[in-house]
Amino acid sequence: MVRVIDVRRSGDRYRGSEPPSGISSLHAFSFGRHYDPDNLRFGPLLACNEERLAPGAGFDEHPHSHTEIVTWVTEGELTHQDSTGHTTVVRPGDVQHLSAASGVRHVERNDGPAPLAFLQMWLAPLTWDGTPAYSLIRREDLPQDHPDTVVLTLPAAAAALHHLQLTPGRPQPLPEAPLRYVHVLNGEVRFGPAPAEAPSGAPEADVRHGAPAAELGRGDSARIGAPAEGPLTLMAHGEAPAELLVWAMEG
Repeated sequence: MVRVIDVRRSGDRYRGSEPPSGISSLHAFSFGRHYDPDNLRFGPLLACNEERLAPGAGFDEHPHSHTEIVTWVTEGELTHQDSTGHTTVVRPGDVQHLSAASGVRHVERNDGPAPLAFLQMWLAPLTWDGTPAYSLIRREDLPQDHPDTVVLTLPAAAAALHHLQLTPGRPQPLPEAPLRYVHVLNGEVRFGPAPAEAPSGAPEADVRHGAPAAELGRGDSARIGAPAEGPLTLMAHGEAPAELLVWAMEG
């Protein structure tokens, strides 16, 4: 059975930037004016947007419905306000979850003095009912020295978000699931079958674009389909550590 790894490079993302407004966006899937019928979603994952906001910039109040919205800040501070009465500041390493359910409106702004960068991911819920809900998990409430931490379990979309911190020279198993989406936050990563599963001289994986191995840099992503025999492992490539987010999804 062949394992398919579909690598998407950061430079190939759709640019939805609005320079006059201080907003720069990179979209991994069809989004807004950009429509690609072959890239609408991966399992329940509908969007994975890299956003950069200059000080004072932001997204004015806008609506969402029937979407699970998860945000991970990598730099700066994100000010969030929504129609359910929540006003919070999201900082690097925090995990924000907004369940839009039947409908919610929110504002996202950079009210700080420094540039803001965050990754926002949208997932389709299994059912279209319920009321809006909000949660924020602070970085200090999560393990800081564990190579694989489940930072958010999302039963509404049959998905779980893992935060992986890789140390050079130490292989780390990729979480098992029918569908997995990997996004590199920092560093360089190489992954493929565990050494015991890879016959001598065999390719490490079936990687889209014909690359000899699955190697990812900052902002790159990979979509991994149905599990094959044996696990996949990841390792920081080079001398620096690496940091990733991985969605493990049921399909």
